[in-house]
Amino acid sequence: MKVWKNYKTTIIVLASLIIGAIVGIVFKEKASVLEPFGTLFMNMMFVLIVPLIFLTITTSIAKIKEPKRLGKLIKTTILVFIITSLVAVAVGIISTYSFKLVDTENGTSILSTLTDEEQESAPLDILNRTVSAISVNDFSKILSKENILALVIFSLFVGIAISKTGRDAEPLLKVLNSANKVILKLVDYAFYYAPFGLACYFASLIGTFGSVIVLDYVKTFIIYTVVALIFYVVIYSLYAYLSGGKKGIKLFWKNAIGASATAISTCSSAASIPINIKCAKNIGVSDDIAETVIPLGTSFHKDGSIIGSVFKIMFLVYLFNMDVFNASGISKVLVVSLIANLLVAAVPVGGGTISEMVIISMMGFPVAALPILTIIATIIDAPATLLNVVGDTSSAMLVTRKIEGKDWINKNTIENT
Repeated sequence: MKVWKNYKTTIIVLASLIIGAIVGIVFKEKASVLEPFGTLFMNMMFVLIVPLIFLTITTSIAKIKEPKRLGKLIKTTILVFIITSLVAVAVGIISTYSFKLVDTENGTSILSTLTDEEQESAPLDILNRTVSAISVNDFSKILSKENILALVIFSLFVGIAISKTGRDAEPLLKVLNSANKVILKLVDYAFYYAPFGLACYFASLIGTFGSVIVLDYVKTFIIYTVVALIFYVVIYSLYAYLSGGKKGIKLFWKNAIGASATAISTCSSAASIPINIKCAKNIGVSDDIAETVIPLGTSFHKDGSIIGSVFKIMFLVYLFNMDVFNASGISKVLVVSLIANLLVAAVPVGGGTISEMVIISMMGFPVAALPILTIIATIIDAPATLLNVVGDTSSAMLVTRKIEGKDWINKNTIENT
């Protein structure tokens, strides 16, 4: 019953995808009659995505208060998060470049089907591309799913402005908070329809392009899970060793199992915060560091999600035969993965959808490819959460090593005994 309670949504969605796959395999092209029901779900999400992004990001930023922490702790935490995030994205890139996620040859036809119309434009230089991505020339255009990155930046600045305005902006913040709750309730309603909508979409996709794409999803899940387990054992052992030597490794694995079990059983980084803080303290991490790094990590540092972002990008890259196998392409995948990870972390509800829309927008994929990324996010959720949670434990150890010196683990464990 506990497994069903924690994984209810994931199990239902996976079951619907399996049913959709069976329908597509059995009825083949005839399954395309279900496509309008899948399109209906996509349209529901596209309508909600703009207010969802604006309200969740704006209210989240506006409510941030100045933390009572030492400047050195904040700076060290940010540095550790940046370095470990770069390691995660590098692992994701190496993995997806080494193993081709999609073998289907139907990428071109799928692309032409998902794209409503051909849009060709003259190539822009990097500065013009950047300006076009982060800004628009009319307010009405900011309220469009076609300009997601510009909307995110606008939302961030509105949130900062509300926070800096103080009391005079409190009535507006209350209105936005209320509106945000309404939008989140609408998202809940939309996701009641999600299993049926995604099943129809999947049935139509498989019926039209063949069952080979099912194998691509299975392959992606297997490769991601293997990469996640290797990362879990090897990389976190390395971080523990860098933090506290052999004793650091021993204490890390003695205590990280509790946080790992909670992450897998709840599939929630937020739900794992209490046990994760306790695990870090048992290792010898100081109270103030554990109680700062881990909550911040839950919001802004997710190794599993960042590797998942790379997998999502590369799945579509292989599917649509895009050329990113060069220095500029790798750099773009790296940057987009980092930005998408920050968004999925910063927005507690709906963050996954927002990050996936940013991937689609910045990489130039058709917006109708959103359900493909939703399916990938669903199947890799459990191993991704495992890395998200345990990565914060190892980060807390690295921060402690930097702030308190190399002998911290002996000193703190003695004090805690």
